Amino acid sequence: MPEPVTVFVAREIVTLNRSLPRCTHVAVREGRIIGHGGAEIVAEFGATLDDRFADKVILPGFVEGHGHAADGIVWRNPYVGFYPRTGPDGQQAGGFRSIAEVVAHLTAEAAKLPDPTTPLTAWGFDPIYFEGRRMTAADLDAISTERMIVIGHVSGHIMNVNSKVLAACGYSRDSNIDGLLRNEAGDLTGELLGPAVMGRAARASGDAGLMREMDADAYRTYGQIARRVGVTTSTDLSNGCTPGTVAALTTATAEADYPIRIVPAMRQREYSVPDGIARITELKRLNTEKLHFGIVKIVADGSIQGFTARLRWPGYHNGAPNGLWYVAPAEFDRIVDAYHSAGIHLHIHTNGDEAADVATEMVSRAVARHPRRDHRHTLQHCQMADEAIFRRMATAGMCVNLFANHIFYWGEQHRAITMGPSRALRLDACGTALAAGVPLAIHSDTPVTPVDPLFTMWCAVNRLTPTGRVLGEGERITAEQALHAVTLGAAYTLKLDHLVGSIDVGKYADFAVLDENPLAVAPTAIKDIAVHATVLGGRVFPK
Repeated sequence: MPEPVTVFVAREIVTLNRSLPRCTHVAVREGRIIGHGGAEIVAEFGATLDDRFADKVILPGFVEGHGHAADGIVWRNPYVGFYPRTGPDGQQAGGFRSIAEVVAHLTAEAAKLPDPTTPLTAWGFDPIYFEGRRMTAADLDAISTERMIVIGHVSGHIMNVNSKVLAACGYSRDSNIDGLLRNEAGDLTGELLGPAVMGRAARASGDAGLMREMDADAYRTYGQIARRVGVTTSTDLSNGCTPGTVAALTTATAEADYPIRIVPAMRQREYSVPDGIARITELKRLNTEKLHFGIVKIVADGSIQGFTARLRWPGYHNGAPNGLWYVAPAEFDRIVDAYHSAGIHLHIHTNGDEAADVATEMVSRAVARHPRRDHRHTLQHCQMADEAIFRRMATAGMCVNLFANHIFYWGEQHRAITMGPSRALRLDACGTALAAGVPLAIHSDTPVTPVDPLFTMWCAVNRLTPTGRVLGEGERITAEQALHAVTLGAAYTLKLDHLVGSIDVGKYADFAVLDENPLAVAPTAIKDIAVHATVLGGRVFPK
């Protein structure tokens, strides 16, 4: 005998379903939507009416198409960011305005550790906001020369370490390794660029930062962070897929009260190509309603604000050297071709326009060699792509997930330092992507910036920097387009649009319950709308 039907009633329900865009009632049975419409569906299904949201607005649950569940573990270490953030415990952290303030804070944190040799790891640092010099190993040696000190930049692509870490890694003035930053005299500064040199420091200190192995509690914490802002499905878009991490994922997501669905992306660089194809194929067998393996993450370059993204001519506005290839272009071609021909869904990190250009070329070649409909290979971040790149992406059947939050957090720095006033106008060019016909999602890259789809919508719609400057008015999109990008658009890039992203019969009953309709308020007010609750598979999770 089928389970009883529950009908949720709201002031308004925005469905993103063309056949019935607005309604007031949605019927749920066995965790899925069985009907939607007006009050008549209560009698039609002999349902129980749930009117707790009668004065609220129901939307499809938000889909965070580029998040990192490491947000659930990084808060175990001190946060030393420029922007204040609220941690999972509700406490404010960060807001540091100079290197001296960061050093003073970490000196106090070091004093709390039980042993003078216990490593100290912090995260969230970003020197692009500070005028003058960069942080050095000498700054961190002032905190301690006995303990290893590692500070991860908020981008996840750079670290600062003290002399003890450099020594433990075997890094010296004579080291001939890419990614070791040097001063004018040729001495190491303690700033490490890219995964190769950072990985050795992480292993030496025992803390891998954003790449650390997750445990079940970390996934539980991330689930709570995400659902409080209306997210019901999120990627974990850089997952080593080690046995320990997979066990943690399966444990947490199997719990009845786990509040979100997780889509892990296997890190390509952890495996040879044959082993990677075998591993992702094996992992798909573990899929459940709350756990969806199937995508592979390739990282082509670094971060723009860290000067490790790969740019085309004329390069960085301030004359900094071009960034790093995390995968050499020739190797990139081989990897993309192999995964594509094996039927694997690729998500490719590209920040600079050179990286986006090369990635688009590699996917285009693979599609030409091995024609395959509906592959949906997606460029992630893709922050500096121009019209020509987006047109080629559309021709190749690619999707894009743009880092809209970046406009607010780094827009002024890109205008003044990295890109210059002209190129900065096309930063995260949502308008151009849609005009070219490229399926669009937008994201937070949490914990790089806080997960909050309403804020991400606000960024894409308004394109405001902290000074109030509109950065690229022609790239603004409508609230309707932005809402699609954080729901059905993101679901499409994950090949989950048949299950989530809109309110339609047969899909999971996943909803975000808001105080106001983001399509009805002033564009500048979208970020201020309160999330009242989430619903996952018909189960209500109050905020």
